Amino acid sequence: MGGAIKVPLPSSFLEGKKMEMIAKMIQNGNTALGIELGSTRIKAILLGTDHTPIASGSYSWQDCYSDGIWTYTLENAWAGVQKSYAALQQDVNEKYGVPLETVGVMGISGMMHGYLVFDEQDHLLTPFRTWRNTNAAQAAKELTELMDFNIPMRWSIAQLYQSILDQDAHVKKIRFMTTLAGYMHWQLSGKKVLGIGDASGMFPIDSVSRGYDCTMLENFRNKVAARGYSWDIEDILPTVLAAGEDAGALTEEGARKLDPSGMLQPGIQMAPPEGDAGTGMIATNSVAERSGNVSAGTSIFAMVVLEHRLSKMYPEIDMVTTPSGRPVAMVHCNNCTSDMNAWTNIFREFGTMMGVAADADKLYTALYQKSMEGRSDGGGIVVCNFLAGEPIVGFESGKPFVLRGPETEFTLANFLRAQLYATMAALVLGMRILQKEQVKIDRLTGHGGLFKTPQVGQRYLAAATGSPVTIMKTAGEGGPYGMALLAAYCKEKETGETLEAFLQKKIFAMAETNTMQPRKDDRAGFEKFLSAYERALTIERTAVEISL
Repeated sequence: MGGAIKVPLPSSFLEGKKMEMIAKMIQNGNTALGIELGSTRIKAILLGTDHTPIASGSYSWQDCYSDGIWTYTLENAWAGVQKSYAALQQDVNEKYGVPLETVGVMGISGMMHGYLVFDEQDHLLTPFRTWRNTNAAQAAKELTELMDFNIPMRWSIAQLYQSILDQDAHVKKIRFMTTLAGYMHWQLSGKKVLGIGDASGMFPIDSVSRGYDCTMLENFRNKVAARGYSWDIEDILPTVLAAGEDAGALTEEGARKLDPSGMLQPGIQMAPPEGDAGTGMIATNSVAERSGNVSAGTSIFAMVVLEHRLSKMYPEIDMVTTPSGRPVAMVHCNNCTSDMNAWTNIFREFGTMMGVAADADKLYTALYQKSMEGRSDGGGIVVCNFLAGEPIVGFESGKPFVLRGPETEFTLANFLRAQLYATMAALVLGMRILQKEQVKIDRLTGHGGLFKTPQVGQRYLAAATGSPVTIMKTAGEGGPYGMALLAAYCKEKETGETLEAFLQKKIFAMAETNTMQPRKDDRAGFEKFLSAYERALTIERTAVEISL
């Protein structure tokens, strides 16, 4: 008598059942939504109950240089948020056949730092100044000396103090100051709060109390007391919240701002808004001590979670925090892929002229891969990619250049390799300080556009840092994925789970990763390029002084 015969279910049937389950999950609101306003893209990602992405939508945008300021208009920010969310709704409907009317929990993240100030009627007092601005050199210098703590030019407090030094008329009218993520969250929830990671790029944080440093607040008060402003610094800053804490809920007005169609329902729990550095740490599971990540796109920065404080203050190192409040050493550079992007557009224009209309993604992939055919040192070509200032090496403004001699092997592959080396050269100069401080890094994870083409950016970063570099399969989702995970953690924190344990056990335990060790020849080649790059910064200084 034979046993029962098991007939395998067809894959189409299984796939259909999976789609039905996800559709029901969406209808019941068992999801987490993350929206991030990055420097070139606004993206929304929806996660299912297993914390994997099930739908997404995005919108491309670009900053502009207006009246000496790098800025985005808030009108464009809202248009981008609405369009990225609408694209997410469409993605949900097309994939699962159901409308997106609610989510379980949501969060907003955005570019850290910058300057957004409002009066008592909630009117914006001056155009949004982004992290890219380098106009606050005097303020940064004075505040760094006052607090014995590195205050970079892009920090909100430096931008505020520079406005004070410049005697800008708007300063006396200020009643609230926040970041881009903090502004969006305020408009959606009515709450003037900020995640601790983002707040740590506004004003120094005390990692023990998980609030603004009281001594430094008092120092700042005393510094500006004689000017007679009616506001107090602590009153105009947003309230600091750690990951998972109550940050309010989506209001009726906020729901209409996000979704003008009227489909989205209010009352959705909201996570503390965070900065893109914090969401990058989340997306790469880099929030525990001795972990680090490098985010590389328009800007490039390394974040390393410290076991102990550095021995002294360094102007090249920012001290910020993880979204749970752990101290982090941040090496931030304003310039990364923008110059490479400009050259890629030139190549694309040339292709169009020759009758070959290249797809942008395919062109990037082809150029990145071509660079690996070049010599390990870039063939003697030196590139400086400073479109904006680069404070980490002492520049308040920048002008890109390509330098070569008659003996240089000027090939396409060498040129592209030098371009990509330049994206991380200033970063490495800053990270040398962490090596001197004997900061331990067990793993370095890369994410962002520089790593989109497999192996290329990963290989060069390993050569540049001398460390193994890991890329996660989900790292391409970047900040919005990290924000969606922070939103999902709001439910987990109610059970007492720490952020670090939540990520390690429930998100990344089975994550697909690829780790690349530094190659000896690449390492030697990059060091040779970097030596020439350092010497060539003298040329950059002259170029900046020349008016074109």
